[in-house]
Amino acid sequence: QDQLQQKIICPGPVTCLTASPNGLYILAGIAESIYLWEVSNGNLLAILNRHYQDLTCLCFTDDSSHFLSGAKDCLALVWNLYSVLQAEPSQIPDPRHVWSRHSLPITDLCCGFGGPLARAATASLDQTAKLWEISSGELLLSVLFDVGIMAVTLDLSEYHMFCGGMDGSIFQVDLYAWPVQRDRTFQTERENGKVFKGHRNQVTCLSVSTDGSLLLSGSHDETVRLWDIQSKQCLKTMNHKGPVTNAFIVLAPANMFNPDGKPSVPLPKFSKHLHGTESNDEQGSEGVTLRLGLHQQECGESYLEKAEKMYSQMYSTREKNLVGDQEHLTIQVSELEEEVSTLRKINKNLFDFSARIITKPAK
Repeated sequence: QDQLQQKIICPGPVTCLTASPNGLYILAGIAESIYLWEVSNGNLLAILNRHYQDLTCLCFTDDSSHFLSGAKDCLALVWNLYSVLQAEPSQIPDPRHVWSRHSLPITDLCCGFGGPLARAATASLDQTAKLWEISSGELLLSVLFDVGIMAVTLDLSEYHMFCGGMDGSIFQVDLYAWPVQRDRTFQTERENGKVFKGHRNQVTCLSVSTDGSLLLSGSHDETVRLWDIQSKQCLKTMNHKGPVTNAFIVLAPANMFNPDGKPSVPLPKFSKHLHGTESNDEQGSEGVTLRLGLHQQECGESYLEKAEKMYSQMYSTREKNLVGDQEHLTIQVSELEEEVSTLRKINKNLFDFSARIITKPAK
């Protein structure tokens, strides 16, 4: 039985948690506050108090430049990570956008691709799912359902938005529908071919495969289901011993297939106090130290040097695998070249034989 490598005590119950795609930061929703930690040294960089009720969901943009937060106060906020890091510890930075068009608690958030130019989807108990533009903060689409929406996700091409309902249904909303309407009503009886039916309780999480062919869903009915999006058929059902709270499809890291692979950067203890206010006894940290913006308080290696060192450690296994793949590819190329050479000889012999037959004078 695997042992827990590190136990981090937080100031309160964590209602939502996410990591930046670049692996440098951790966000946690604790009560109505957002806590931002730096992964490499465990420093608590910011505590954001702009929500009025408990956090329900957090997500980063794919380039880690922005993050979104949703809470029971019906608000969804868009934050610029750089602005948060540069703010003075005594100041609470303002969010870039405040989305207040939902009338009941936010239940889920999903961010598409494109960094600050991406689109984001929000789900709410007010029976709507909304699509927003992060750059301008404009509302692009609002879809009304006949049940509260608990989960939302987009496929990779952002052709479809998938919404999980409290009754166990999963709805597929086409984002390319014409004519374009900002306010739509999803009528189940008319959209019968766009509903996944199988869960017996509320859907808590949704995830789409990178090729856009499979949908993964988790539910309080204690099952995880894998669906074929085209046919809406359930391909596989995985049973659990309790309500499923989260499930997602992720690309397997290269280190996963190395039996001897171990984390090269140790995970430090996460601080409970804002960076710069804790006592000197808690300053000791292991591994690589990264500090950004106003948190650069020590001499020595530059940030770029430390970042380069950390990335070289993180991707060393992947590089080894790539080198192995390159050698394998070289062998395959040489084999194919030999096969092409053999086929050319056969083709030349056939041509010469045919030419002799055709040009042979008749007796």
